[in-house]
Amino acid sequence: MIILSGQVALNESGDLIGKGDIVKQTEQVFANIKRIIEDAGGNMNNVVKLTYYLKDVSKIQQVRDVRDKYINTKTPPASTLVEVSNLFRDDILIEIEATAVIAKKK
Repeated sequence: MIILSGQVALNESGDLIGKGDIVKQTEQVFANIKRIIEDAGGNMNNVVKLTYYLKDVSKIQQVRDVRDKYINTKTPPASTLVEVSNLFRDDILIEIEATAVIAKKK
């Protein structure tokens, strides 16, 4: 089981991707999650739970549109959405926690 703490739109160099743009930030967050899970030997089908912390819940459809490029929409992971007044930096618009279960290779 892999439990990822809140992932934000920072690239591998620590630079924010998509300042002021929820779509670009969400794409970077999912790219980060995908890379971490693949580095652990899994894939995005192994994701069983997502928790979203979003500064503006009215942007949820844009978040879902990006999410649907990364997850199996026929059997999506369980999810929770929480609207928050702020995150650890003012320019961060979304943070996502993910849980994945990857079968051990024999």
